[in-house]
Amino acid sequence: MRDNAVLVAVPEHPQDDSTGVDQLNRIRGAIESQGYDVRWVVSVSDAEAVLRTEAGLAAVLVAWHLPGGHDAKDEPGGATVLRAIERRFKDLPVFLVMRDDSLRELPLWVSQSVVGYVWPLEDTPAFIAGRITSAARTYQEALLPPFFKALRRFDDAHEYSWHTPAHSGGVAFLKSPVGRAFHDYFGERLLRSDLSISVGELGSLFEHTGPIGEAERNAARVFGSALTFFVLHGDSTCNRLVGHFSVTRDEIALVDRNCHKSVLHGLVVSGARPVFLIPTRNGYGLAGPLPPAEIEADAVASRIAGNPLAREATSLDCQYAVFTNSTYDGLCYDAVSTARSFAASTPRLHFDEAWFAYARFHPLYRGRYGMSVDENTLPGPERPTVFATQSTHKLLAALSQAAMVHVRPAPRAPVEDARFNEALMMHGTTSPLYPMIASLDVATGMMDGAQGRWLIDEAVTEAIRFRQEMVRIGRRIEAAGDRPPWFFGVWQPEAVTDPASGTRLPFDEASADLLRTEPSCWHLEPDADWHGFPGLTEGHCMLDPIKVTLTCPGIDATGDMSDWGIPARVLTAYLDTRKIVVEKTDSYTTLVLFSMGITKGKWGTLLDALMDFKAYYDEDAPLDRVLPALVGEYPQRYSGRTLRQLCQEMHDYLRSVRLVALLDAAFEELPEPVEPPQLCYQRLIRGGTERVRLADAAGRVAAAMVTVTPPGIPVLMPGESTGAPDGPLLRYLTALETFDRHFPGFRSETHGVTVDSDTGDYLIECLRPQADEVPSESRTHSASTPAQRRGSEPVRPPQ
Repeated sequence: MRDNAVLVAVPEHPQDDSTGVDQLNRIRGAIESQGYDVRWVVSVSDAEAVLRTEAGLAAVLVAWHLPGGHDAKDEPGGATVLRAIERRFKDLPVFLVMRDDSLRELPLWVSQSVVGYVWPLEDTPAFIAGRITSAARTYQEALLPPFFKALRRFDDAHEYSWHTPAHSGGVAFLKSPVGRAFHDYFGERLLRSDLSISVGELGSLFEHTGPIGEAERNAARVFGSALTFFVLHGDSTCNRLVGHFSVTRDEIALVDRNCHKSVLHGLVVSGARPVFLIPTRNGYGLAGPLPPAEIEADAVASRIAGNPLAREATSLDCQYAVFTNSTYDGLCYDAVSTARSFAASTPRLHFDEAWFAYARFHPLYRGRYGMSVDENTLPGPERPTVFATQSTHKLLAALSQAAMVHVRPAPRAPVEDARFNEALMMHGTTSPLYPMIASLDVATGMMDGAQGRWLIDEAVTEAIRFRQEMVRIGRRIEAAGDRPPWFFGVWQPEAVTDPASGTRLPFDEASADLLRTEPSCWHLEPDADWHGFPGLTEGHCMLDPIKVTLTCPGIDATGDMSDWGIPARVLTAYLDTRKIVVEKTDSYTTLVLFSMGITKGKWGTLLDALMDFKAYYDEDAPLDRVLPALVGEYPQRYSGRTLRQLCQEMHDYLRSVRLVALLDAAFEELPEPVEPPQLCYQRLIRGGTERVRLADAAGRVAAAMVTVTPPGIPVLMPGESTGAPDGPLLRYLTALETFDRHFPGFRSETHGVTVDSDTGDYLIECLRPQADEVPSESRTHSASTPAQRRGSEPVRPPQ
């Protein structure tokens, strides 16, 4: 099958015996002789199936009176197909097949949807096919975005390589057996496109010239920014370089505590003094948004004034604020109102949108992403400069590590290209991988126009179908009465309101069209039990439907725990045996992502696995049947136990230590900041730190970040005190440490913690006490002003 095809949608079958069909068959043969496959269909439904599944279409012939139209206005089938093309493709050439001289009967909009008309009997088949294939080739050439087009042109020239990399287009690999295996696996084309910055005709990533510069400017247009920069080391590097550019040593940065660790790395590099903002939390232990009251000017000023690190800042004026949008669990802000609130406190606002690069391309997210904040939505001199950093590869189609920084400057904090480029060059590479740049260019092209909306709409629609099916299965199980009436839930509203009629509908009875087009269906209404977050206002936050959080029995969003439960770690361990890998697991929730690659078959396997787990649990199946590898690795701990027994033991432990409540306390009662992160890093690399057991860690100052997954949010930052032995932080970490001992095989992933292989003790990196220092609870800084600190030598380790 060829890569490119032409769709012919006419009422006649190719085998029909008529002059018209004979002529169409000749046209078909002439098109195929030009290197195109022809998809011949005779109904609207078949045409729609081809349009939905064949991304390689290069042209379409469609008859106006095609049978099977189902438009609400009873339009002919050809009209239905034209509208489907407009929703799916950008600038795809369409020819309307005419039967007679009825051109005047066509609606006016049709002339804007087609590039020409075909009367099969009035021109030669070769001429008609030539018109079609010429339009197809023009479309295919224009389809390629700037850099990818230039890279293909360079590859097609078959030039010898006299520059780095040394494999010279893959030739070097062919001189070694293992190299040959590598070459054969990845293919010559990838290796031929791995080029050096010496190839001037492809442009410069750091000078933003040539096809690379054109590709970045094209991305700025498509993603709605004033400036866009390609970054080849993921959103982590984007966060570091934006932080490094926006704030300098001893200046204040407002930081969402629900941040990625790369934000902290930016603080270490810049030397900024962080003042953390605390998101709300719910009974599941999920991090919510920053409440509106937390980001108001008075609340920010009060938090800065009460922060010990701010007392030695160059100024109490904040230079930069960063927060996560959308969160790991799919919570996205009203971007304009949030920017307006932050604007009173800072001239620079950074939306960390690592998981939200698709937001601009679906109306459900209108006004929910950083680049929607501009001079029209937020006019006036107080508008902040807005940065949005995105992991393009996470939920759009790009190679891993491919990312972008989008910028919309404001007069109060100008962003001059050359100066921002200094930060970019500090964190970038002079040896970029050209296929990765091409993937960013192609990801942009895929989102350009109607096709971008179609792709994201498909992901949203599939997520909604899965969500509704989960609710329906739960209700069917309860109604059947032939098995225990429980099933896994989905974190979402139980009912939605149709704004057109004011009717309140159960979630699973609402139409998919309503749920995929009406943002209010996903708003976190103030004080609603289903989400469990306090302090929200109407419209402040919305749940993203493509990030689906499954809930397990045992606790609800308000924190109410039942006598029995199924911890999510047991569920995801079982899903792993079914080759279903989830994105994130908390105590009683697990997150799955409905990206553009989702299909009904894919989410159908998840439904099947959830039903099978329920059957195993209800029959109290032996654990060695459900999780054989776990029992095989830890036979003394798990042999002879059943699935239900394991779930109950783990639930009883989580309930007895109140782990979710401990987690909430640890995140809501922040540790006391003692030293800035940059100083801790200096001590860390010069031997001024030591690893300390939790039992001995009270009152110490952390030298490295501690992040527990779940939930994946820093619980302790460098320079913060560990607090009292019975304080929230050490109680939480100690409970996790004990959990790991009780339930081997289910250990938390804890960054910044080293586990003693003999005892299972947690060890955390702390600043080593200095001979001339008093204990951290009462110490004062050795340099009392920022100027003195900047002039002092780095702290040396004890001899």
